[in-house]
Amino acid sequence: MHNWFECKINYEKVAEDGIQKKVTEPYLVDALSFTEAEARIIEEMRPYISGEFTVMDIKRARYSETFLNDNGDRFYRAKINMITLDEKSGTEKKTPVQMLAQASTIHDAISVIDTGMKGTMADYVIASVTETALMDIFPFVAEVKTVKKSEEEIASSGE
Repeated sequence: MHNWFECKINYEKVAEDGIQKKVTEPYLVDALSFTEAEARIIEEMRPYISGEFTVMDIKRARYSETFLNDNGDRFYRAKINMITLDEKSGTEKKTPVQMLAQASTIHDAISVIDTGMKGTMADYVIASVTETALMDIFPFVAEVKTVKKSEEEIASSGE
């Protein structure tokens, strides 16, 4: 399960007209703690920003699911009501959850959410979809380290 943090970065950006302008942009990082989120956002942003930048704010973002789509260039926050049946009273219960979808338009975001939710057994209703200001997201990717044994090590270990 992902543990998302929204990090706001402040830096000087060169606008299209050539003028330098201070901007604050939000990014989403998958990390275990606030400290790791700060370290990860600095590591991820360093290649893209020339000059100094500051991490202005870090706050926990509670997304139960993220649906990434390579064709999308925007991020949409969706409020989904999961519908369950209360066995004691026999009434429907709606449990709200927040999800994030990457898409080009709101219609594409709804389609991405519906496609991502196809495998679920629970009924749901999309209550709202709004565009976020997020510039990019950085999910955690585990590095796979390969160890190459020399022929002598293999021979001595009996493999």
